[in-house]
Amino acid sequence: MKNIFILFFIVLFIFTSCEDVLDKHPLDTVNDAIVFSDPDLIDAYVTEIYGEMHFLVNDIYGNSMYTPDFLAKNWFDMCMSTNLSDEATDGWVFSGLKYSVLTENGGLFELWPYDIIRRQNVFIDRIESAAVTEEYRKERIAEVRFLRAFTYFSLVKRYGGIPLITVAQELDAPEDELYPERAKEEDVYRFIIDEMDEIVVDMKPTVSDADRGRPTKYAALALQCRAALYAASSATWGNVELDGVVGVSPSSANEFWQIAYDAANLIIQAPEHSLYKKYWSSEYGDQVQNYQNIFLDETNNPEVIFAKRFNGPDGAGAIGHGWDLYQCPKGYNPWGGGNESAVYLDMVESYEYVDGTAGTLDRDKFSTGLWTTNDLWENKDPRFKASIYTQDDPWMGNTLQFYNGIIAEDGTIITSESYNGILARGSSNNNLTSFGVLKYLDPSYVNPDNNCSTTDWIVFRFGEVLLNYAEAAFELGKQDDALWAVNEIRERAGIKKLTSIDQEKIRHERKVELAFENHRYWDLRRWRTAETELSRNFTGLRYILDYQTGKFKLEFLDVHGASLPVFEKNKYYFPIRRDLINNNPKLVQNPGYNN
Repeated sequence: MKNIFILFFIVLFIFTSCEDVLDKHPLDTVNDAIVFSDPDLIDAYVTEIYGEMHFLVNDIYGNSMYTPDFLAKNWFDMCMSTNLSDEATDGWVFSGLKYSVLTENGGLFELWPYDIIRRQNVFIDRIESAAVTEEYRKERIAEVRFLRAFTYFSLVKRYGGIPLITVAQELDAPEDELYPERAKEEDVYRFIIDEMDEIVVDMKPTVSDADRGRPTKYAALALQCRAALYAASSATWGNVELDGVVGVSPSSANEFWQIAYDAANLIIQAPEHSLYKKYWSSEYGDQVQNYQNIFLDETNNPEVIFAKRFNGPDGAGAIGHGWDLYQCPKGYNPWGGGNESAVYLDMVESYEYVDGTAGTLDRDKFSTGLWTTNDLWENKDPRFKASIYTQDDPWMGNTLQFYNGIIAEDGTIITSESYNGILARGSSNNNLTSFGVLKYLDPSYVNPDNNCSTTDWIVFRFGEVLLNYAEAAFELGKQDDALWAVNEIRERAGIKKLTSIDQEKIRHERKVELAFENHRYWDLRRWRTAETELSRNFTGLRYILDYQTGKFKLEFLDVHGASLPVFEKNKYYFPIRRDLINNNPKLVQNPGYNN
């Protein structure tokens, strides 16, 4: 164990560097004979790679305002993805996230982890000659190739084509190797897909509890499925520019849809994974608790294909996060904050009623009179109550109070201090929308603090695989398969099955099932619908408590007012930072930006 800690600090010291196109440290600084002759030290090396891959759960990696060290200890990552999408807006930590967040000088979500790719390449190269068993060697090579492919996927979905480097360059390597051109976007996706084909034979179908957090063969298939889905999307709805550096040839669309379909089908047909139904029954049971526990139950959860493990702030190798701190209802953490993602009413209305009718509220009807929360949300899709909290919902033995104002007995509205002993504003009041994210919150965690949450973050789960399968099947003309997969999701949710399927229904189901899981923002980008879906105003709801009846007057609010968010067409691809281009002029800039 002592050697593991020594290696950790050695690796951290030697390999820490600036973000250059390449990280050009000498490879002989660490004694390879020591590191690669001891499985404990080899595992510590791999653990360090995991530790630096913040983008496994943290897609916000860039921006000088948010350092990687800061982000590694927090879960602003998923808050940011949610708050940039049409799911929510930022509630209390940052402001203006839907506006100017990314320029040629870098910014939110910017990523360039070639230092990590170098470490992955070094590992793959050095372990080939390590004095370890062949079985162990194959397992670790497959594991790190999986991590490298995930790293490249995180890049290609942002930038399109990027330098594709698969060897650890020496300082005296030819200039073309040290300063490579950007590969074509399609070639990067093919690299990821081919890598998964090659390593899956060396990966186990399951891992022991001690190895929970390591990828299995199904994690490799899930990555292949997701990468192929994104490639197919680019080919179907995107444009090819810069001679293929960005964009995927439309002629390749069906090939990639088929790869996504086949990879998903292999997972679906295998016995190791299925939808989580521990508290579910078609006739009885608690669908709300069942769905909520998908993200909290870490004991033999069949839905989880691959997850980033968290075990808290204390002890050797411990790492926690701050999701509970930031997303819990306002007033239930030591800082007095919470509700960082203020969920839009528009997102709430995406949840249908259990009979399959649309969840949109009648604005004219509910703008007059007084109403209870049951009038609004009764018989809603159980995933709504499992994913979002609002007025009158239970929390920590209390009832959440989001109301903003009290209607006095004479009809006047009191908005400050109190009225007859009742506060004029509820203790969890959020003026923006009156909704917060419940998904992933641990209801037993009292006074959550920073870097203390232990809930694992699910990177791949069976529900996503079914929806990937449905989307690919539909695009391939396999409508029966698509309908089956979506209805599997709806049946588990406790909502009426569909009798027909189309593209909009698949996308709608994906929006609801995968809400707040770092999918929606990227889905809008790959479908090329972000210009429409994100360039508009969004609504919130204001509850005003009627003192005499305990019911509520409702007001529908424009959250952003005159400052409408705008998603510009060129933002479908991120810009390459200017300093990176200055360092390597072969890195051509993406369309719509200045070099």
